[in-house]
Amino acid sequence: MIGWAVLLLSAAPAMVVIDEAATRRDEPPPHGAIGMSTAFRISDAVPQPRAMEFRRRILHRGAAIGEHRIDHDEVYYVLGGTGEVVSDGKRAVLTKGMTAYLYKGAVVGIRQLGKQPLSLIIAYPNP
Repeated sequence: MIGWAVLLLSAAPAMVVIDEAATRRDEPPPHGAIGMSTAFRISDAVPQPRAMEFRRRILHRGAAIGEHRIDHDEVYYVLGGTGEVVSDGKRAVLTKGMTAYLYKGAVVGIRQLGKQPLSLIIAYPNP
């Protein structure tokens, strides 16, 4: 019986379910405001404290998240479109289903290529 009481006292917070449509906003992308994007700041709907950020961003034609140094590991996962990711000067083309794992301390960025918008998930730890 004591084990059950300890389990109840250490229970995690209740889950949070978020409809991305409620987090949608049109805005210039971060780190240089290059072009326009649609941002879904999904994890902003989660009460603090939270351990991670989870966002979706659609980079419209010609848009980019400008190059910036990151102080945590970060993941870009492509849902659709084509983009070019950069990390410390090394460039790679990403398409649907591809992921770039970026390391703390690198200077990173990503830009949309081609006719279709670049839709991606961005995830990283919350400081």
